[in-house]
Amino acid sequence: MASTASIPETSEKAGGDAKPTPLRALWQIVTHVDRSKINLWQALRNTFGVVAPLIVGQWLGMPRGGLAMASGALNVSYSDGSDPYAKRAKRMLASTMWCSVAVLLGGLTAHSNVVSVIVATAWAFSAGMLVAIGTTAADVGVISTVVLVIYSAQPLSAWQALQAAGLALSGGLLQILLSVALWPVKKYEPERRSLGGLYRELARIATHVTEATASPVGTLQIAQASEALSPLATDTSLEALRYRSLLSQAERIRLSLTTLSRLRSRLAREEAGGHALTAVDQYRENAARVLEAIAQSLSSGNEGQLETAWLKTGRELAKQLTPQPDVALQNFAAATLRDVKFQVEGLGGQLRAAFELARNTTRTGQAAFEKMEAQQPPWLRFQGRIATLQANLTLNSMVFRHAIRLMTCVAVGDALGRYLHPYRAYWIPMTIVLVLKPEFAVTFSRGALRIAGTLAGLLLATALFHFLPIHTTTEIALVGVFMFLMRWVGPANYGIFGVAVSALVVLLIAITGVAPKEVIQARAVNTVVGGAFALAAYLAWPSWERNRLPELFAKVLEGYRQSFAAICQALMNPGAESTRERDRTRQAGRTARSNLETTLERLAAEPGVTQEQLGRINAIVASSHRFAHAMMALEASIPQKPEQTPRQEFGEFVAAVEKSLQLLEKKVLGQKVAEREFPDLRESYLRLTAAGDPQAARYALTNVEADRMTNSLNTLREQIFSWKKVYGRERALGVDSDEKL
Repeated sequence: MASTASIPETSEKAGGDAKPTPLRALWQIVTHVDRSKINLWQALRNTFGVVAPLIVGQWLGMPRGGLAMASGALNVSYSDGSDPYAKRAKRMLASTMWCSVAVLLGGLTAHSNVVSVIVATAWAFSAGMLVAIGTTAADVGVISTVVLVIYSAQPLSAWQALQAAGLALSGGLLQILLSVALWPVKKYEPERRSLGGLYRELARIATHVTEATASPVGTLQIAQASEALSPLATDTSLEALRYRSLLSQAERIRLSLTTLSRLRSRLAREEAGGHALTAVDQYRENAARVLEAIAQSLSSGNEGQLETAWLKTGRELAKQLTPQPDVALQNFAAATLRDVKFQVEGLGGQLRAAFELARNTTRTGQAAFEKMEAQQPPWLRFQGRIATLQANLTLNSMVFRHAIRLMTCVAVGDALGRYLHPYRAYWIPMTIVLVLKPEFAVTFSRGALRIAGTLAGLLLATALFHFLPIHTTTEIALVGVFMFLMRWVGPANYGIFGVAVSALVVLLIAITGVAPKEVIQARAVNTVVGGAFALAAYLAWPSWERNRLPELFAKVLEGYRQSFAAICQALMNPGAESTRERDRTRQAGRTARSNLETTLERLAAEPGVTQEQLGRINAIVASSHRFAHAMMALEASIPQKPEQTPRQEFGEFVAAVEKSLQLLEKKVLGQKVAEREFPDLRESYLRLTAAGDPQAARYALTNVEADRMTNSLNTLREQIFSWKKVYGRERALGVDSDEKL
């Protein structure tokens, strides 16, 4: 998602009477096509993985065996992706194993309706709880639950169930083999693509005007690259070290570019040093060219795009930024120019390191940013996941409520399906599993798209069977067409996915000899029933994004507090080994901010949310962004060598900021905190600026960013107290918390 916390417009016109329009926000979600999820090569290999078993099965006279293997490949195709091969293979293998177990268990329990419903109910609860572990585990839970309810409608003997599970396993393994076929020859291709996208974003940032109230630029690309490279944390090969070092340099380049942009704006406000401003602009443009060349080299694997002349140009431009004694600059402007010079020198070294890393495999620079999770042994990671699941076993957890809601709906839907259509019982619970999600906007957008897409797909299948001369060859060809459409454009829009998968299922079942008319009618009725049931259940017991806001925003404040402490520790003691701790806390803050921004996007689609409420929350988030930008600037000013003992007043200011953030966390979470408990940040700031020469180069940047932090936190305190006061007044008037923020 874009790195911004702004929420879609919720009024017909800017200004005038503001009327909430959650339906419009929901419609935007329904009709949105995420082009970044369109992958042609992935669609082609997934299609081949499904069609090939069907062709071989027909050729060997074993159409049902081919269909079982194709269904295994179809189920596992949802776990495919363009991420690093090792991570992709691990995820797809887990999906293959779970789906094969679901096939076996479903076939064995199908002889008893009671046992089938009990097993499906327990499995659905487990799938709901997997949301707490992450999206990968949640996706595997959904896919395996769908497979279980499908096979629990088909009684099989023990031998038949084993055969079906084995064929599904074979189909899944075939799909995995196709997905990772290029691993030996393009081992680090996904990692290189991810880094290329990151450096391309850095090239854009190089000449970008930084807005202090916007989310820090490059957040999404940094997070994606970090995720893509996390499996390389224990890989000691030269190539892996190279890519990890490139990520480390990118982190530092982003800090330097952001700070340089702010210093440039500060110089412009001083209305002095026109020559310096020109040199800064030229330097930033030259840095953008270097970064774009690095991005092209990483994306294409072609090193011919890199020109050493650009590095030389950067050095020449940097020399022009040295303040001259005869230049008539004000003291503060001169100090700012020295800060610019410091950032330019640091950025030049970072660009040279990244340039060399992109050009060859030399081990250059510091190989930093190793995820703590990746360094832990498997048994510790497993214990951590168990602890996460245990922590969510409470009604206060959205995950637990989702698991109970999903379990109940699957139990009732499965029983109802067996009563209405004994031979097609799985469509109702399957629709429930696919539609019901933890979030309101996702559930209702998927529900609408699932029902509309299914009906459209069934109408399309009906037309095909009516107008085309259908036989086995035509059916397999159409399976290929709809499979390709589902895996090509389907991930980008759930409505297109629903149309393609509905027609695909009809065609797959028709290959077994079942009359298409029966399949189409039964699927239409059961999909509408299942979708409507899931939406009604969510309305009866919703999980609102608005209720998650306090916890998520408290996590952001906690992440900022820990990151600020790590940065200031490095400022006060530059010789300490604090790089890894800064990386860890920065990543934690970034993750918390991304989670909050995702919730804010969904919040606009919830009923009962007004423009005033959205505006209040947006203002709070904007103030927090200003603090984050100030932190980034402080981190970029960390000296490489110890200079002198830091001012005592700086330590006092740091303590005041940390206490303010901690009290804000408590207030956001609803704890009783009085305004008088907050330290006087402005007084701490004034003592800081009075200590030492405020015009000195080593103090100028710190003083300016401390001022920004003081302003942002004081503003944030006022906004949060006002927000909580309004929220408390609404509850005192008897307004349910599920109706108002």
